[in-house]
Amino acid sequence: MKAALLKPRYWPTWLALGVLRLFAPLPFPFLVWLGRRIGDLVYRLPVSFVRIARRNLELCFPDLSVAEREKILHGHFRSVGIGLFETAMSWWNPPTRVLALTQLEGREHLDAALAKGNGAILLSAHFTTLEIGCALLTFRMPLNIMYRPTRNIVLERFLALNRSRRTKRAIPRDDIRLLISALKANEAVWYAPDQAYRKKGAQMVPFFGIPAATNAATSRLARMTGAAVLPYFPERLPGSQGYRGIILPALDNFPSDDPVADAVRFNELIEAHVRRVPEQYLWLHRRFKGLTPDYPNYYRK
Repeated sequence: MKAALLKPRYWPTWLALGVLRLFAPLPFPFLVWLGRRIGDLVYRLPVSFVRIARRNLELCFPDLSVAEREKILHGHFRSVGIGLFETAMSWWNPPTRVLALTQLEGREHLDAALAKGNGAILLSAHFTTLEIGCALLTFRMPLNIMYRPTRNIVLERFLALNRSRRTKRAIPRDDIRLLISALKANEAVWYAPDQAYRKKGAQMVPFFGIPAATNAATSRLARMTGAAVLPYFPERLPGSQGYRGIILPALDNFPSDDPVADAVRFNELIEAHVRRVPEQYLWLHRRFKGLTPDYPNYYRK
């Protein structure tokens, strides 16, 4: 394993981690400024993920003008750039710095849910503030997180070590047994099922009015464990003010008898938050890639 980690193919990963580590302790306003400059550069590059993000905005905001969508797109890549340094702060800064930059609203909703003894699912989504949004929680409370493993073994090993220090458990996305165990032990689990999902059990669920391949398992997990489901959304505040995480009250009448209707309900909550901070949502992936060839190929060049 050690020899594999040192293969030349992983040298760029080691270099990127080293650079991020160097920037982590620098003043927060400077990191925000530098992240914006990186975003300005990436926004102008002729790369596929810029095209994908632009297409997603066209699909989700058809009523906006081209100039209005481009403004969001430019802001999005600035947000991605800032997110790089937020990740560095989350991984290497002491908890005191992260706590000083963040605030949490709605903690009482989580406490009330856990008081019932059946665990709680903090249902979230992939925003560019994902890492700082998790750190905001893990530095305040015991928390399990579900994550999607990466094929890059250097990054995967690093993430596993880092997350094991900050969380109660870091649960791979497919380890449902461990997730259920955590909930039955009356623990909180951060879970973000909003990205394109085309494995067994996937459903085409509207997102911004467009059918999107969606993981509809949240209802089943809540039914099996009796866990409360509470939406959780982080957001970056203007300028260098820091971050706010918002835990909403537990969803009433959840789960229902219809997992697809439950997924629609959560997608609508995501949409509402995206409309608050559209540049902070992660627009880089092919969210509207269909389950079968019968669906339109929105990303064809």
